[in-house]
Amino acid sequence: MLIITLFLLAGLAEIGGGYLIWLWLRDGKPFYYGIAGGVALALYGVIATFQSFPSFGRVYAAYGGVFIILSVLWGWGVDRKTPDTYDLIGAVICLIGVSVMLLPSRG
Repeated sequence: MLIITLFLLAGLAEIGGGYLIWLWLRDGKPFYYGIAGGVALALYGVIATFQSFPSFGRVYAAYGGVFIILSVLWGWGVDRKTPDTYDLIGAVICLIGVSVMLLPSRG
């Protein structure tokens, strides 16, 4: 359960931070959006270090798949952009890929 929680927290920090910087630079929001986004992105980097997996590369690759899924959900919930069939198929493929990387025991 801790692993899933860390993936979700890191994903929200990464996507939320990027989104705040996007709003600042692309949508003309005040500079403190960018500062808050930078803090959130730094938190993302810290949260990821709490994962128990021994391999940096494997953890970050798995985060990539999880972030794709969270990004689709973010776009749907925050940006109000309904994912199409290809978005959903791609997210499922990523979830399968993350599962293949993380679930097997490799002693």
